[in-house]
Amino acid sequence: MASVKKYTGRLFALEVLGILIALLFLIPFYFVIANSLKTFPELAANTAKLPSSLYLDNYTKVWSIMKFPKAFFNSLFITVLANVGLVIISSMAAYRMVRKASKFNNLVFLAFVAAMVIPFQSIMIPLVRVASQVGFMDSKLGLVACYYGFGVSLNVFLYHGFIKSIPLEIEESAKVDGSSAYGVFWKIVFPLLKPMSITIIILNSLWIWNDYLLPSLVLGNPELRTIPLATFSFFGQYTKQWDLALAGLTLSVLPIVIFFLFLQKHIVEGITAGSVKG
Repeated sequence: MASVKKYTGRLFALEVLGILIALLFLIPFYFVIANSLKTFPELAANTAKLPSSLYLDNYTKVWSIMKFPKAFFNSLFITVLANVGLVIISSMAAYRMVRKASKFNNLVFLAFVAAMVIPFQSIMIPLVRVASQVGFMDSKLGLVACYYGFGVSLNVFLYHGFIKSIPLEIEESAKVDGSSAYGVFWKIVFPLLKPMSITIIILNSLWIWNDYLLPSLVLGNPELRTIPLATFSFFGQYTKQWDLALAGLTLSVLPIVIFFLFLQKHIVEGITAGSVKG
């Protein structure tokens, strides 16, 4: 009969510590949500206090001022298209580098890994120049192409480790049955990449949906603004509309939080599986 672990004081202390850390991380959410339901005078008087009444006018004003449906569609379009392209490009590139190992492919992989440590701020000025020359400025598709360049390094790195854990015998059996190289990848290998693909989609979505700096450089047309850009419109040179900004922030974060909570278990699962032989 298996021994049952005793509930010790050490375990209790760890549980209390975990709860305190969780509450610490939830404090920003409290301030954002609570203050988004206050009038500006009430917010300015005491930001830590619960709202005396639920003031929902902030949300109706934000919906109109931000043109929230338009900004939401822009963010959704960019995030979905960037994710689709990154998953396809990165998985195919990683598969080729793993299964056709050569000095050249190893150097390419090392270049991808090295690119992960280059800060965006060091290349944003050259990026704007290149983007303007190739017609990427003021274009959602141009912004998506920029995300391809910045996101492919980490994605290839994750896929590379995961593909190493896939037995080669599965692919050889498909080749014996007459399947082409593309057939082997799309029918055999790619479905097996589902845990890592979901992990990559989650990580990319969190990054792209909340990104402010790159869209602010590429998208100058107000009609193309993403949600972070639209939220920033509440901060002027002389005025800061915190009551409206916090309501807009709540609306912008809510979809991605729901998306993350729905798929969060796949993050640890995918990264752990990818590190088996990575």
